[in-house]
Amino acid sequence: MIVKQLSIFVENKAGAIAHITELLGSNNINIRSLQIADSADFGILRLIVDDGNKALDLVKKEGYTAKLTDVISVVVPDKPNGLSDLLKILSDNNIEIDYLYVFLGKNNLGAQAILKSANINEVEAILLNNYY
Repeated sequence: MIVKQLSIFVENKAGAIAHITELLGSNNINIRSLQIADSADFGILRLIVDDGNKALDLVKKEGYTAKLTDVISVVVPDKPNGLSDLLKILSDNNIEIDYLYVFLGKNNLGAQAILKSANINEVEAILLNNYY
């Protein structure tokens, strides 16, 4: 399913991520996943939250550069080749993945994969027809 991901450009310094997570939490925004890709001075903090528009407004008011992006969220079975099965379907359909991160799901229901690709609607259709 397509979900909104909040991407925030964050300075690579002590307390930066804590400040953002506290800001969101104190405004009743639940963080469902978090991933950071860093470089020497800055990083991109990627979050799935329960209210992307509210979170975007909050972090922008704090002076952060941020945007909402459509990504695919898909449950990956907790078994050997669970992720490989998903990736093979995408590969067989010539889908290129911009980035992917996976985290453990709730109640042992498998893992949750978040992926970004150039044509997110095509990816969703492929997965609906071949994976679910």
